Amino acid sequence: MNESGKWWQKSVVYQVYPKSFNDSNNDGVGDLNGITEKLSYIKELGADIIWLNPIYDSPHVDNGYDISNYRSIDASLGTMMDFDQLLKRSHDLGLKVILDLVVNHTSDQHPWFKESKKSKNSSYHDYYIWKNPVEGHEPNNWGSSFGGSSWEYVKSVGQYYLHLFAKQQPDLNWENPKVRQEVFDVMRFWLDKGIDGFRMDVISLISKKPDFPDGPIVQKKKFGDYYYGAANGPRVHDYLKEMNKEVLSHYDVVTVGETPHTNVEEAVKYVDRRRQELDMVFHFDHMHLDYGEYGKFSKNRFKLLDLKDVLSRWQTEMAKHHGWNSLYWSNHDQARAVSRFGNDGKYRVSSAKMLGTLLHMMQGTPYIYEGEEIGMTNVHDAKISDYNDLETLDIYNRFQNDYHLTEEETMKAIHMKSRDNARTPMQWDESKNAGFSKADKTWLKVNSNFRSINVARAKDNPDSVFYYYQKLIQIRHDYPIITTGQYRLIDANNPNVFSYERIGNDNTLLVICSFAEKKIQYKVPDDLKKLDHKVLISNGDQYEWDTSGDVVLQPYAAVVYLIQGKEML
Repeated sequence: MNESGKWWQKSVVYQVYPKSFNDSNNDGVGDLNGITEKLSYIKELGADIIWLNPIYDSPHVDNGYDISNYRSIDASLGTMMDFDQLLKRSHDLGLKVILDLVVNHTSDQHPWFKESKKSKNSSYHDYYIWKNPVEGHEPNNWGSSFGGSSWEYVKSVGQYYLHLFAKQQPDLNWENPKVRQEVFDVMRFWLDKGIDGFRMDVISLISKKPDFPDGPIVQKKKFGDYYYGAANGPRVHDYLKEMNKEVLSHYDVVTVGETPHTNVEEAVKYVDRRRQELDMVFHFDHMHLDYGEYGKFSKNRFKLLDLKDVLSRWQTEMAKHHGWNSLYWSNHDQARAVSRFGNDGKYRVSSAKMLGTLLHMMQGTPYIYEGEEIGMTNVHDAKISDYNDLETLDIYNRFQNDYHLTEEETMKAIHMKSRDNARTPMQWDESKNAGFSKADKTWLKVNSNFRSINVARAKDNPDSVFYYYQKLIQIRHDYPIITTGQYRLIDANNPNVFSYERIGNDNTLLVICSFAEKKIQYKVPDDLKKLDHKVLISNGDQYEWDTSGDVVLQPYAAVVYLIQGKEML
């Protein structure tokens, strides 16, 4: 599956969060027709694939990740006819479409679960994970991602069901072969419609350790860490091999699995093409670099040396083990890239361009989250009443009531890390609601900086982040070395600069990215400085080096050199 030259290896993915992208009927919620209206924008940017977050029937306890019908479009987003139109229009433009596959859990409003909780004798009872009480309480100490226990008691059957997320999101029992066949049938339904692949939500959690061991207490939480017994479980690879054999191998599609709590050694088992499971995975190692006392909601800043170590390890190990990287800075579950890894103040534009450069020149498939291409930022002035996200509301409650932090401390952490930072409506122009909707009230408030950061302004400015991303994507399409070149980290201990080579058969890319907020001097490696070179792209000066190989970098500088010579090692 991962042999050189697959279409998805040469592609760039644009992620659309449907509720927040474009509202065509002005009810305050984005929809499928709104996405269709903006397909030409995505095409103009240069992306090849669109990934849509869940569009299925849902009570929206967790914004669509609680699915009540896998074969129906949620009414708030449109109809199946609307989706068919979106898919056809995308394909007409040369854009491929992948959907979220959420099959670790369903909604508690799914017919399977409604039947499951009626009786232990129901044919659907074993579709979910039910356990008897242990000494009158929950089967183990696992805590839900959104607060409280991972177990919910149902008096009518005298058992607890497992929910790693909200209590309205019961976990499916993948040990049951009927469940697996139900999932495979759902996948065929959408693939037969012509979609081009799946992003698989928390797919590393579908196989639990059969003894359901207690998890360690981490990050000052009241409950145990369920990852200990749920991540990369004993049969996860068997299930994915079965999925590949029965479904995926029959279609020319791409798959990317979200794999929380999975290091690179474990990840290669999912994506080594010889194992025939998945094409890529989303890992979280770089997302965890700023974790601390309170986990994700700590106020730490990542360290560049750690970032270099993590990204370089994934580059080299994936290449070594016949795997392929997914490349991302942010998504619907993470803070905005420029706020978290760059500088969303004075150097917003230059740092947004730098981060794009660093990622898009690596080996793998880049994912652009909506708004990243114009440098959208976190929300810095919201009140807790402005938030919708379950995780954010849970952490607010914990910070206030369990840890007794001040309102100011609590909101600072939320402004830094809330998932709603990424979910505020797309900023199209300076009109009402940033051009997202004409409704009096949108489902989530628009970021207050929309008048200065929006698509219309970006497209009026030839030096904008938008046009820079457009050029990055074009370079990726034009130069095969970005797909095939060998990765080598340079100057690993430099605390200000992330630089690396991509080495081809007869030329080399040298990528230099500064994370410093001041001018710094950088010395090009001796084995490169005497070779012929040209600047492919830079976010400021041309950054020509002198005869000694020295180049002066502006704050948050990014430059990519194409160098003739130096063969692949």
